[in-house]
Amino acid sequence: MSQPQLNEFIPPPECPVFEPSWEEFADPFAYINKIRPIAEKTGICKIRPPPDWQPPFACDVDRLKFTPRIQRLNELEAQTRVKLNFLDQIAKFWELQGCTLKIPHVERKILDLYQLNKLVNEEGGFEAVCRERRWTRISVKMGFAPGKAIGSHLRAHYERILYPYKLFQTGDNLFLLLCLFRATLTNDTKDKEYTPHDLPQRQSVQPQETCSIARRAKRMGSEVSPISPSNRPNLRRRMGTYSVKPEPGKNKAKKRGVFVLSPQVDQYMCLVCGSGTAEDRLLLCDGCDDSYHIFCLIPPLHDVPKGDWRCPKCLAQECGKPAVAFGFEQASRSYTLQSFGDMADSFKSDYFNMPVHMVPTELVEKEFWRLVSTIEEDVTVEYGADIASKEFGSGFPVRNGHFEVSPEDKHYLSSGWNLNNMPVLDASVLTHVTADICGMKLPWLYVGMCFSSFCWHIEDHWSYSINYLHWGEPKTWYGAPGYAAEHLESVMKNLAPELFESQPDLLHQLVTIMNPNTLMNNGVPIYRTNQCAGEFVITFPRAYHSGFNQGFNFAEAVNFCTMDWMPIGRKCVAHYRELSRYCVFSHDEMVCNMACKAETMDVDLAAAVQKEMTIMVYEEEKLRERIKKMGVVQSRQVDYEVLPDEEQQCCKCRTTCYLSGITCACSPDKMVCLYHAQDLCSCPRSNLTLRYKFTLDELYSMMTSVTQRAESYKDWVCNVQEILENKGHKRELHSLVEQAETKFPPTSLLDQLRVVTTEADKVAVMAQQLLNGKRQTRYRSGGGKSQNQNELTVEELRSFVRQFDNLPCNIRQAPLLKDLLTRVDDFQQRSERVLSDDSPSPLELQDLLDVSLGLDVELPQLPLLRERLEQARWLEAVQQASSRPESLCLDTMRRLIDQGVGLAPHSSVERAMARLQELLTVSEQWEERALSLMEARPYHSMDTLDAALQEVENIPAYLPNCLQLKDVITKAKKWLHEAEALQLGGRIPVLDSLSELVLRAEGIPARLDPLSRLEALVSDIQTWKESAAKTFLLKNSPFSLLEVLCPRCDVGTGQQKSRSKKAKEAPQIGKKSSTKLESLCDVERALSESKDSASAMATLAEVRQREMEILLSLRASNESKLLPAENCCALSICVCQKAPSGSMLQCELCREVFHCGCVTTTTELEYGQAWLCPLCQRSRKPPLDKVLPLLASLQRIRVRLPEGDALRFLIERTVRWQHRVQQASTEGVLEEVTKMRSLLIIALCARPIDHSLKALHQHILFIFLEELMVEGFLLQVTLPETEQLYRYLLYKLAPLPSHSSPCGSNTDQDQPSPRGSPHHNKVTKSKKSKERSEETKRTCSPTHTVSDPAPSDSEEDYSLCAAPWCREPEGDEVNWVQCDGSCNQWFHQICVGLSAERAEKEEYICISCTQKKTSP
Repeated sequence: MSQPQLNEFIPPPECPVFEPSWEEFADPFAYINKIRPIAEKTGICKIRPPPDWQPPFACDVDRLKFTPRIQRLNELEAQTRVKLNFLDQIAKFWELQGCTLKIPHVERKILDLYQLNKLVNEEGGFEAVCRERRWTRISVKMGFAPGKAIGSHLRAHYERILYPYKLFQTGDNLFLLLCLFRATLTNDTKDKEYTPHDLPQRQSVQPQETCSIARRAKRMGSEVSPISPSNRPNLRRRMGTYSVKPEPGKNKAKKRGVFVLSPQVDQYMCLVCGSGTAEDRLLLCDGCDDSYHIFCLIPPLHDVPKGDWRCPKCLAQECGKPAVAFGFEQASRSYTLQSFGDMADSFKSDYFNMPVHMVPTELVEKEFWRLVSTIEEDVTVEYGADIASKEFGSGFPVRNGHFEVSPEDKHYLSSGWNLNNMPVLDASVLTHVTADICGMKLPWLYVGMCFSSFCWHIEDHWSYSINYLHWGEPKTWYGAPGYAAEHLESVMKNLAPELFESQPDLLHQLVTIMNPNTLMNNGVPIYRTNQCAGEFVITFPRAYHSGFNQGFNFAEAVNFCTMDWMPIGRKCVAHYRELSRYCVFSHDEMVCNMACKAETMDVDLAAAVQKEMTIMVYEEEKLRERIKKMGVVQSRQVDYEVLPDEEQQCCKCRTTCYLSGITCACSPDKMVCLYHAQDLCSCPRSNLTLRYKFTLDELYSMMTSVTQRAESYKDWVCNVQEILENKGHKRELHSLVEQAETKFPPTSLLDQLRVVTTEADKVAVMAQQLLNGKRQTRYRSGGGKSQNQNELTVEELRSFVRQFDNLPCNIRQAPLLKDLLTRVDDFQQRSERVLSDDSPSPLELQDLLDVSLGLDVELPQLPLLRERLEQARWLEAVQQASSRPESLCLDTMRRLIDQGVGLAPHSSVERAMARLQELLTVSEQWEERALSLMEARPYHSMDTLDAALQEVENIPAYLPNCLQLKDVITKAKKWLHEAEALQLGGRIPVLDSLSELVLRAEGIPARLDPLSRLEALVSDIQTWKESAAKTFLLKNSPFSLLEVLCPRCDVGTGQQKSRSKKAKEAPQIGKKSSTKLESLCDVERALSESKDSASAMATLAEVRQREMEILLSLRASNESKLLPAENCCALSICVCQKAPSGSMLQCELCREVFHCGCVTTTTELEYGQAWLCPLCQRSRKPPLDKVLPLLASLQRIRVRLPEGDALRFLIERTVRWQHRVQQASTEGVLEEVTKMRSLLIIALCARPIDHSLKALHQHILFIFLEELMVEGFLLQVTLPETEQLYRYLLYKLAPLPSHSSPCGSNTDQDQPSPRGSPHHNKVTKSKKSKERSEETKRTCSPTHTVSDPAPSDSEEDYSLCAAPWCREPEGDEVNWVQCDGSCNQWFHQICVGLSAERAEKEEYICISCTQKKTSP
């Protein structure tokens, strides 16, 4: 069943990790007590022993054979198990009715029935949700997108699957509902059949006890009696139908749900009609054997249900059974350590599809928490947990064990970190527990595999625990501090209340886990760690912890308790009493055992035991007084220690009774504690008997002995502290030492007191000697300056003052001696600090010599200080020179070396001399080498220069050649970085950048690997530009290649450009900032600065738009000059700017008129061929098939340049223009314009000239064709469509008849041609005769339109080409093709782009027929 995608697991913070030294590691409990303030805040901590502490593995591997537990990961997690339990209940409910539960799909996901049921309940139930129409809200909460009508589907599924079960839980009559819903429950084949997990059946399999000694808490033992196979619910199994064998004595057989009865049929009667007839329709309940006719049921059943069927009464009984406590089941086979390891490694390597040692711990951790939270994936692992070390041997070596310990490993037998020794060390209170408890005093072994886990739990009696991983893959731990235990419990109960309702002590069973992220999100502090082989993990009292194994490993664990745990242990017993949980040992027994040894007890432990004894005795006295008031008068003293553990337990709360208990003669095998005396039986209180271990007097006596032990020591400690604080006489110190030696066992405080007393005696003797010696010295010197042999030594003075400061003694000379020692120590410290420095400051040396004059003490440092002063001055000069490497030249080094030769020998001077000499030698060598590297030909590689520079940079001197080399490398690296950045991420470099890089590389004396490639690119670009120039540029063309390829920025003559510029100056003033593209320089700069081709295309599109606007304006301006005017001689035309005269030519693009003598034409133009002026004819206009290879070759070069972007734009513009022309032809624009013109001609012929119709004709032409034709002439590519369109305009759209000339009465010689082209006589076309019948000529020959040229008188010209842009081919043979569509018109093959071969082989359908076919 799918779930919403869970958030990825976020590892909690790490717990503290401690690495003790050998000294700290020697005493385990002292070290644990030391780290406890830090570690108990996180609940768990990790300890790494010293590296050399590696105990041998001593377990008997050959004898170790164990049966692991089976763990299904998604059943461990609390919230996942709640969902599984819910689905099992639903499946069971329907299964007992002969139906199979199938989980429906919604939005291609399996529906979460548990969440749906929960949300419906939160909204008030099914009726409320339906009444208030909240199904859409529920679908949104379940993660479905709104607006898809998911709510109606959820309602249907709920009403079909969950609502009957809900009614059953509320006690409504389900008989009718079950019959209604049974038929529709499994009718959807897309639904996923749900297989129950059978949790109640598997949990009944209990683990075998591996230790004969009493085990604490019975972790795997369920408080509910196991379910035997006889009373197990008769559920349908996963494979097929479950068949029930007939019971002896009952003569019946069941076949496909129908009972075939023996001749004694009357014993099976229908409970509805009371008849036993129609036995083939008699349905027998599989629970109670009641019989029903299928047609007597309301409503009647048409067929016998498949599988088991239960009547409503049995259904209520089966579904109403209480849930059984969850527990692990044991595996069906036993393993040796080798076989388990092979299985574990195989599982992990197969699961992750990689070797086990290569799987990251983070991956295993995230996968584990994903698996425990999913319902769809059932992953099962096995865990060899709680294996008794007493039976198979501990992993640590033990005395008298089977493992032979080598002599060098003997110390591990007695090590406190040996888990067999730790619980019974003197500092552990578990020493006073007499029984050997598996797992608590005796270690338990754990053999893990990948994903095997230990669930959230706290240790029995809230004790400490320590776990050591002997070998194998890591074990991942999670822990919560003890103060958060109740918070964690409440969070788990709130998130999974269903589990705790049926099993209140669930967390004590070690069978439930919950995601740490979930706990952290609810405010529970969680910490983690990965325990590797050879590391300890310690859990602190009441610290919940859990975890899992990363793979095959072997660990060992045990509990221990220190005296700080004792108050916590007593609280735990009270907690167990509330939960009716077994105690592993008697806390009162342990306290009493310690109290009996009060005289030899450690005094610190005695103080802790005193507090426990006080609480225990006062509580016992209060309980006995209450029992007495209840009327219990009989009492008897017994020895509880001789009773079995079962007879010592309170039958109510299961607490171990040690001090006292209540029994009754009516049930001598039962006992209750004094807290539950009223719960034993209903007999009169006088019949009850109080059984006690000690009388109150005996308890008080034990408490008194412990109190005396603790308080006498307290009094002695107070006296010691008082004397030490008040600086008493040393005689009092001696008295306290004698008192402690006779009464108390050795303690650390007594040892300290002995040391203090001994030191006090020594100080008194030395003080006297020092004072006497100083008096004699003064007498001999006569009060003047004492000689060295008579001065007080520093050691004498320090020995006295040092010991005096640490003792509670008062000496008169103390202030003077302290002051002198302070000054001497200060002088010596300064001297040592200065002398220890290789280059001391001369000022400090001189200051020390001045201070020594005021000290009346022998100072052996004075001669050395004077000697070092001279050395320091020279070293200072060297240091100053070295501190300024920019000025430390070769000459300065030579001068300092000469000065240092005359100084006294000293290591600092010799080192400084050696460094100077070495620096001088290295500097001279590198100056020569740097110069040779830069002058070498061919240039050295960057690696060589960089390696040399790295060595040079460590030379603290001024080296001009090396600095020059550094500058070369810096420039080279910058150059390489820029060269790499040009094509980084697939970028296409710009030519300007390439050229600039290549130019800069000439001044860098280093081998630049990309240079050759860049030079080749630049060369390829230059070659390409030359090829492009040859293709486009005219001979001696004044235009550059970029001017030809880009849209024009300077349309028109100089006067026109200046007028346009002036007209645009005013709008430009109002703009804050705009990109001006008014000249080729602006365009070229914009293309060079563009980031990519897309921005370059946008720039060129803007220029193209401006070109079209200016050119159309120019055309309008030039044509307006030719309108009728009063004085045509005033016009300025042509390049000469003179009036029209003689033969004139008109440019088809700019519409300017030119004198034939002012312009030259290269060839004689034919009729129908457009003429462009010199300003508009800018290039050769090569065919498109010659232009496309240029673009392809440029793309292979992969360098951006303005000419390349312009060429690409030109091709794209050409293709778009071709598409527009084809679209105009396909959409019938040309035909429509032709028809309009025909109508106009007819109208003009029928009546006088109407100038409005002529204007309408011109308007139509401008709207549809002018802009298309203008842009075709602007393209610097020769296209057949351009010529075809122009000829179409010339032939089929000839000007309408006009009686006026453009310039009034001027002659034809003074006027340009009507279409702007030279007039030529029409050449008669010769066509190839077609062999056709007369009928074909009549029916299939192309028809003439009114706009066609005048038909020829020849019979061969009976038809014309129907193409809108006929190219009118000439020659002896002209090939034709007829349309195979509906029009049957004829076309020149060259006009429609067909070859003779294709025309013979393929059918041809013209554009008009194709358009009619595709139109609706």
